[in-house]
Amino acid sequence: MAADLSYAGKRVVVSGCFSGMGEATARSLLELGAEVHGLDYKDTNLNLASFTKVDLRDPASIDAAAASIGGKIDALFNCAGLPQTFPAIEVMKVNYMGTRRMTEQLLPYMGEGSAIVSISSNGGLGWSQRIPLLIQVLQIDGFEAAVKWTEEHSSDVAEGYALSKELIILWTMMMGVPFIKRGIRINCTQPGPTQTPMMKDFETATPAGVLTGAMQPINRRSTPQEQANALIFLNSDLATYINGVSLPIDGGFMGGLATGQIDITAMMAAAAG
Repeated sequence: MAADLSYAGKRVVVSGCFSGMGEATARSLLELGAEVHGLDYKDTNLNLASFTKVDLRDPASIDAAAASIGGKIDALFNCAGLPQTFPAIEVMKVNYMGTRRMTEQLLPYMGEGSAIVSISSNGGLGWSQRIPLLIQVLQIDGFEAAVKWTEEHSSDVAEGYALSKELIILWTMMMGVPFIKRGIRINCTQPGPTQTPMMKDFETATPAGVLTGAMQPINRRSTPQEQANALIFLNSDLATYINGVSLPIDGGFMGGLATGQIDITAMMAAAAG
């Protein structure tokens, strides 16, 4: 079983490797023997096989970064993201459009037995209530067309964060079917509150009562490493039958919500107040 978790001899790509969950993921993959190629807007101090600066808001930058990596890719870890303190259009570009385009650009380098995992969020938990809208966006062909839709639907987009994370969840589920026919698995995670450098932005934008509620029932924030562990598992040979799944990594929050043990109305009241 230990061999199934090893990444020895595997060539992997980690976007968002500068800090937080992405850095923890890249660092752990190095320890597990992977050849790690990093992508980020900011430079990394990790000793990677290669590092390419990329701006996920810019399709030309994405395409150039993907081409620079080239070669066979065994696993892709989409860890880059922006919080809701940034302009909504930028949040949508990085969290959804850029993540999707990077995946599509790297897909030709992936084959039988490879895997993709993306970071969504429990902030996207409302995805099942907006499936028609999400499918409408998912069916838009191309980065620029998706930007145009975003600019024309500001009321649906709102702050951009929730919608972008909902899109990643449903996109993962939808792509699980065509990708697996090529032997490629795709999954995503839904982290609960995690103590990364980005947390200060969430604290600025989110009422304290909402953040406290989202930590239930475990009553603490996750570490970046705890989130990285789940990402590494999902792309490993231990998870070869897991596909098209959005996995909550939240200390039991979603389970408590589903069984009525956590009161979502109290959290909504805190958000409104």
